[in-house]
Amino acid sequence: MEITRRRFIVTTALAGGGLLAGYTLLREPDRLATPPAWSAAGAGIALNAWLRIAADDTVTVAIPRAEMGQGVQTGLAALVAEELDVDWAQIRVEPAPLEPVYANIAIVLEGLPFADDDERTRARIARVLARRTGAWLAIQVTGGSTSMRDAWHPLRAAGASARALLVAAAARRWDIAAAACTTRSGSVRERDGGRAARYGVLVEAAARLTPPASIVLKPRAQHHLIGTRLPRLDTAAKVTGAAVFGVDVRLPGLLHAALRLAPTFGGSVRAFAAAAVLTEPGVHAVVGIPGGVAVVADHWWQARRAADRLEIDFDAGPHTGLDTAALTARIDTAIDRGPADVYEDLGDAAAVLDAASGRIGARYAVPLLAHACMEPMNATARIADGRCEIWVPSQAPSLVRRVAAQAAGIDEEAVTVHTPFLGGGFGRRAETDTVAQVVAIARATGGRPVQMLWSREQDLRHDVYRPAAACRFEATLDAAGRPQAWWHRIACPSVTQSFMQRLWPIGASARKANPNVEGAVQLPYAIPNRRVEHVNVTSPVPVGFWRSVGHSFNAFFTECFIDELAHAAGADPYSYRRALLGNRPRHRRVIDLLADRSDWSRPPPAGRGRGMALHESFGSIVGQVAEVSVDAGRVRVHRVVCVIDCGVVVTPDIVVAQMQSGIVFGLAAALDGVITLRAGAVEQGNFDDYPVLAPADCPRVETYVIAGGDEPGGVGEPGTPPIAPAVANALFALTGTRIRTLPIRL
Repeated sequence: MEITRRRFIVTTALAGGGLLAGYTLLREPDRLATPPAWSAAGAGIALNAWLRIAADDTVTVAIPRAEMGQGVQTGLAALVAEELDVDWAQIRVEPAPLEPVYANIAIVLEGLPFADDDERTRARIARVLARRTGAWLAIQVTGGSTSMRDAWHPLRAAGASARALLVAAAARRWDIAAAACTTRSGSVRERDGGRAARYGVLVEAAARLTPPASIVLKPRAQHHLIGTRLPRLDTAAKVTGAAVFGVDVRLPGLLHAALRLAPTFGGSVRAFAAAAVLTEPGVHAVVGIPGGVAVVADHWWQARRAADRLEIDFDAGPHTGLDTAALTARIDTAIDRGPADVYEDLGDAAAVLDAASGRIGARYAVPLLAHACMEPMNATARIADGRCEIWVPSQAPSLVRRVAAQAAGIDEEAVTVHTPFLGGGFGRRAETDTVAQVVAIARATGGRPVQMLWSREQDLRHDVYRPAAACRFEATLDAAGRPQAWWHRIACPSVTQSFMQRLWPIGASARKANPNVEGAVQLPYAIPNRRVEHVNVTSPVPVGFWRSVGHSFNAFFTECFIDELAHAAGADPYSYRRALLGNRPRHRRVIDLLADRSDWSRPPPAGRGRGMALHESFGSIVGQVAEVSVDAGRVRVHRVVCVIDCGVVVTPDIVVAQMQSGIVFGLAAALDGVITLRAGAVEQGNFDDYPVLAPADCPRVETYVIAGGDEPGGVGEPGTPPIAPAVANALFALTGTRIRTLPIRL
């Protein structure tokens, strides 16, 4: 049985007429319909699900995606402001309530096993079904670099629809045709320069009108906000300290909880002796929670000290023999002998390889990685009068509500979820482990709110990790050095299976899904015979979505191996790639600009080497060149040139910032990132043994953005995958040593 996060919708819908007929009855709900919770949320009158206008002309935009530093509040608000025709100073933002109208449909589309430019009938049918199913599932989630892609149509439509209503209200007031009106800077004006009325004056009348049946969006030439530099809406609050992250939530009567968690994978609590710590000053309760014990006190430090002294009898569980060497051996065995799922099979790679007089082969490997968000895991909850109110810095508030309801034993409608700012997400905060824990604690506090905060050590040792992965390549070249066959076999635990086991145990058999091979299939290079396989590796280590997911390791594998083929062919790495991109004009534009801006044709400074990588992910194409040196065995990256084609560019500054962020994140992992295991537990515990990139070690990053296309691509994740292969290829150019294992060790 293969239940996949990314394919189950299409495969089940196409499996038989009955299911297909059922799905055709589903319709995406009107994404402009106004939920009552939004209408009553604050000042102003709602003209649809996405915006309210107040009497003072301020416009409040509903933001259904989590702000975790990626600039989503600014980017989404810009779409509404553009079509509504208001000045940027008029814009305010609020978190959207949990309502089906705010579902992230693009994340379902992202999971389809088809390229963005695939217009075959089955691909188009799959997209229709995915849109309808995404609306039906109604999951509010931030991830997959989908926020802007999901919002591109509905939020612009929301602004345009509201603008049409305001124009109609003004036209009625003046007894003229709507066509005789125009809009500018938050007001409706007569085209002949006569009367004008502010939106705040017109909004009450506009709200009584029927929204237009058809919506006309601005042509790109008329955009005055999209594609321009805009002040970020979250900057002032973060600079002044007014921003509320999860750890900043403060409520009357708030208690604090610290944890002791079972140190080993699969470990549990047999018993604990609470009596001794319950007499300590400030301690209110000792509570058993999933995977451990919590101490509740007036202050967190009181709770932490008491938890450290708590006598707990832990059952280490069945995995105390697991260490890094054992996991590595398990993956290596899977590569060589494990049963594989085939994800791509073009031509006949096996036959071409068998007939070839020579083959080029290589093995690559990457380790477990932690997310290491700057804000440790935390959650705050209050349970009283049959209701649960919860504050969680989460990427998936709809999942938070479901898990909280289950843990509290109440209906989902009795759960209210608040999403403060996230101090880093990277996929870690799509998980719900902290939700079950804090609700269990809150049930024991007599109605008082309680904030649970993990320590840094707990954060690193109880993560859901980027899986360790390895692969084998075999390829053969023709007389001109062009690859004729490409066989790629990947082995790693399935992120989808691990996630499903935690959230939906019914999907415990899920293993085959795109995260395992994304970035390894549908490569842009013209290779006529291609086969990509994945071997699922069972492991007790929980794995999850880590920034760019499978792209994070498959880009390293594929872009390093393509570099090996270029070297075997005696070709320049840039020229070799370009020749294989003959029918990919977007990729060629990226790599050509990259070569130009990185001075590829000129020798690097003395003692330095340059390396290149090109990778497509989340609807965007990113090329990077890294310039590196080696000093006493330590790699130093001096300069990174980055070119991105992300389609329509909504906020250029945010695109640049996200490329810088992704590069630093990926570079830290490439140079130092590794989680090791001993006796069934994680060894690393803080930033002294799991370092992030220090400011002094950050390279100069130059980013060039190619704007084009009709739709935006993602930018939160695509900057991460190319940096590790670019650095590894640069080190080969400098030293002649191939880096096939991360983190980089010379």
